Amino acid sequence: MIETHELTRHFKDVQAVRGINLTVAPGELVALLGPNGAGKSTTLRMLTTLIPPTSGTAKVAGHDVVRAQREVRYRIGYIGQGNGAAHSQRGRDELISQGRAYGMKVTEARRRAAELIESLDLGAVADRTVSTLSGGQRRRLDIAMGLIHAPELLFLDEPSTGLDPQNRANLQQHIVELRERYGTTIVLTTHYLDEADAMAERVIVIDHGRIIADDTPARLKDEHVGDRIILGFAHESDAAAVASRVPHKFHRSGTELTISVPGAPRLVTGLLDDLRAWGLPPAEVEVRRATLDDVFLQLTGRSLREGGAARSAGDTEDTEPALVEV
Repeated sequence: MIETHELTRHFKDVQAVRGINLTVAPGELVALLGPNGAGKSTTLRMLTTLIPPTSGTAKVAGHDVVRAQREVRYRIGYIGQGNGAAHSQRGRDELISQGRAYGMKVTEARRRAAELIESLDLGAVADRTVSTLSGGQRRRLDIAMGLIHAPELLFLDEPSTGLDPQNRANLQQHIVELRERYGTTIVLTTHYLDEADAMAERVIVIDHGRIIADDTPARLKDEHVGDRIILGFAHESDAAAVASRVPHKFHRSGTELTISVPGAPRLVTGLLDDLRAWGLPPAEVEVRRATLDDVFLQLTGRSLREGGAARSAGDTEDTEPALVEV
C-alpha cells in the first residue's frame, strides 16, 4: 500500500526527512512516532501529495506521489489536526458534499453518509451545525469525511489531539472497529504512546529525519527495555550478593537492585523462591512493565512530548495541545 525509496525532503538548509525506506502492507495499522521536528509530519505530507519530495520516490496505493497525484488522492483519506468541516454547515450535508467532490452520485453519497453516521455513532448530532458539536463529535465527523469515498488507505494526523481521555478512548475504539469492518489500511501519527500501543500492530519511530525503529510494540519493548523487577534489601551487601547470582541484566544502586527481563510478571514468583532459598529475601518487591515511553526515551534520549524538542521547518505539531471542552 505504501512503498518509499530514499524519500527525502529539504527546506532550504534544513534536512527534514533523510532517505526514508518504508513499506506498509494492505490492511496494516501503523503508528508513526517521533518528537517535534523529527520529520513525521513532513513524511505524511509527502505521502499524501501535499508537498513533493526533494529526492527519492514514493508509491501510495500503487501510484507515484509526484507523477500520479490525482490517482493517489482518489484512493486515500486524510484527516489532519484541524477540523475539516465548515462550522456553519450541518454534519450530514458536509459528508454528502465531500462524497460529491469525489465524484459520487447524490444517492450514493447519501447512502454512504448514512452508513458512516451510524457506524461512528453520529446519528443524534448529524443534522446539527458543526459549530454546536463537541470536540469528540467533530473528530468523528472528520474521520467520516475521510472515509466517505471508501479509501484504501487512511492517514490520521494526531487524531486525538485536544480530546479528553474519555473521548480519546472512544475515538480509538472507532478507529479499530472501522479498520476491522472495512479492511482499510491506517497510518496514524500520535503524541500519545499508550494510543499507539493499544491500536497499532506496528510502530515506526522517526528521529532526525530517519527511521530508527520499526517493529511490533511488544518486540520493541522486549528488545530495547524489557520489563523490570525492582528489589529492595535491608543491606547493600544483600543486594550485591543477589546481583552476583542473577543471570539477567541488572542495575544496582545501594540497597536497590533492578533486574531487566522480558516477561517479568511470569518470572517474579520463581525469583522470590530462589531468593528465599539463598537466605536473601527482599524487603520490597515491585514489577514494572515496559512501555513505549520507555522505548522512546531509550531510542531518542528524550520524551515524545518533551517541550524543548527541536523543530524543523515543515513540522507544525503542537507540543502541548489544549484540551477541548466536550
